[in-house]
Amino acid sequence: MQYKPIRAIISGGGTGGHIFPAVSIANKLKELNPDTEILFVGAEGKMEMEKVPAEGYKIVGLPMVGMQRQLSMKNLMNNLTVPFRVLDSVRRAKAIVKEFKPDVVVGVGGFASAPLLWAATGMHIPAVIQEQNGFAGLTNKLLGGRVQSICVAYEGMEKFFPKEKLVMSGNPIRAAVSQPATPAMKEEAMAYYHLDPSKQHLFVVGGSLGSGTLNRSMKHWIQDGCPGGENVEVIWQCGKYYKKDTDAFMAAQSNVKGITPYDFIARMDLAYAAADVVISRSGASTVSELCAMGKATIFVPSPNVAEDHQTHNAMALVRKDAALLVKDSDAVDELLSTALALLQSPDRIKQLEKNAEKMALRNAAQVICDEVYKLV
Repeated sequence: MQYKPIRAIISGGGTGGHIFPAVSIANKLKELNPDTEILFVGAEGKMEMEKVPAEGYKIVGLPMVGMQRQLSMKNLMNNLTVPFRVLDSVRRAKAIVKEFKPDVVVGVGGFASAPLLWAATGMHIPAVIQEQNGFAGLTNKLLGGRVQSICVAYEGMEKFFPKEKLVMSGNPIRAAVSQPATPAMKEEAMAYYHLDPSKQHLFVVGGSLGSGTLNRSMKHWIQDGCPGGENVEVIWQCGKYYKKDTDAFMAAQSNVKGITPYDFIARMDLAYAAADVVISRSGASTVSELCAMGKATIFVPSPNVAEDHQTHNAMALVRKDAALLVKDSDAVDELLSTALALLQSPDRIKQLEKNAEKMALRNAAQVICDEVYKLV
């Protein structure tokens, strides 16, 4: 295929799970032809307005907000403004499309992508959407009938979209976490995180903001005396929001060794490489990374996400015997005992690793970009 220079708008955001795939697609388009022009469109005040320029791309914000599901006066007032913001965003999106004159638009989900994709498809601009989760988001479901191609990461997505438009692409992930760790990488990870290679290692990761449930589970286990953890070291990503409280808690546990809390993990590749077992939420990008790295994982799906999509993501692996699942409501009592039991079963770890790696789709950005060029 000839990759001529094109003009593309990529729209979406709201969370890292939408932003990182979007940037990966943009990077691949620029790799295929450096003269390609790319404009991002996001939601004003959301993290893409900071993260995307940091990656070297221009972004324009729309005044979109999402519907809030929890009942409160603040959320009620927010929801009353949504229809007006949608109309204003569609109007602005039409102006952006007229000015930029894209050959194609790409939507990566999140409410920020709805006005731009709606406006562009109404103006007969070809469009691709990428659905990262095993349960389609509302925005992408609304757009599925208007776009030409729908790139997905899970089987069975014809429940949500026209079957003839589906392309199995997987989720674009960072190159650093796209392959299982080499022995040299594992050695580097031991040094980086000051770990003892003779011990077993558990990586507990609650996402960029941390997870209250995973943190409570860790605290419960520590207060019980870390049963079963005599030969285990833990990398504990507690999150920025919880770091001060976690540090105070650990300071009171003077007899506990080998458990290190971090607010943020800059070298996820090395944290994965160090881990014999990973405990994690099951956001789409994280699941894709864990498959690509071939890690034995216990997922604790967040109950605080739309359509319970994290459970659908995790179950796609559980059904293939590629991961374990502990419900959020059971985590405090069961999570660490499940993880410690798994650490004592090297054959079971190898089986989970093997099956997870079988599910890895490492060429997602290229597949999506090929769909873009087919439309252009």
